Amino acid sequence: MQTEFLISTHGPRLYEFTAEVRNWLNSVERDGLLTLFVRHTSCSLVIQENADPEVQTDLQAFFERLVPPSDHPSMRYLRHTYEGPDDMPAHIKAALLPVSLSIPVASGTPVLGTWQGIYLFEHRSAPHQRKVAAHFA
Repeated sequence: MQTEFLISTHGPRLYEFTAEVRNWLNSVERDGLLTLFVRHTSCSLVIQENADPEVQTDLQAFFERLVPPSDHPSMRYLRHTYEGPDDMPAHIKAALLPVSLSIPVASGTPVLGTWQGIYLFEHRSAPHQRKVAAHFA
C-alpha cells in the first residue's frame, strides 16, 4: 500500500502531519511497518513531541544557531550560495537529520508514544509543496 502526502510549508518550522498518516492507515486493520520518505534535499522528517509547542520552537532555534544562513560571517566558506542564504544551510540540516522514518503499525495504528508526532522539518524560508512518499507493508 502506497501514497504520497503533500505538505504545504510557509517558512522554517516543524509541520505536523500525524493526523494525515493516521487517517490513511485507518482502513488497515493489520500489523506492519510504515516507511515515510521525503522527496526533497532541503527538509527533513522527525518524530518529536507534539504536546508543548516550545519544543518545536527550541529545535528550530537550535538548528538556526548550529547552521546559520550563508550570509552569516561564520558561513563564508560555503560555495553553493546562488539560491539564497537559506539554501545551503537547509541542505546541511537535511544531511544531519533523517529524511526517512520507519514506524511500526499495530492493527492499523502507528505505534507512537503518547506525546510523539510525525513532522516535516522545513529548512527553507520560501513556501514549498513538499512530497512525502509513504509505503505500508
